[in-house]
Amino acid sequence: MSKKVGITAKNCPAAIGPYSHAIKIDNLIITSGQIPLTPEGELVSDDVQEQTRQCLENIKAILTEAGSDMNSVVKCTIFIKDMNEFSKVNEVYQEYFEKPYPARSCVEVARLPKDVKVEIEAIALVK
Repeated sequence: MSKKVGITAKNCPAAIGPYSHAIKIDNLIITSGQIPLTPEGELVSDDVQEQTRQCLENIKAILTEAGSDMNSVVKCTIFIKDMNEFSKVNEVYQEYFEKPYPARSCVEVARLPKDVKVEIEAIALVK
């Protein structure tokens, strides 16, 4: 049976509920959804691009803590409050990944924690 290990990243905001930043199991790292809070727990801004960047920086910090990196991401799921901001999210998203880009889903949702505009989760391989 595989052993799962909880990951808590030092350079990430504390979890706002009963969950781990990520779980490492076998050769996978599965992150929890990251909202745009700074490591101090403050909302980065109201701008969707700055929020997207902070979500991805949080994922990057989690993967670093787990011994991986953004190049090892194989799948992302993006939850956005307004699909009209999809292209703005994409502009920032492509700064963090190279071809071949990770598989991805993007879903418009009615509401996100703390009323943020974007939340992102990722699945990555252990390096």
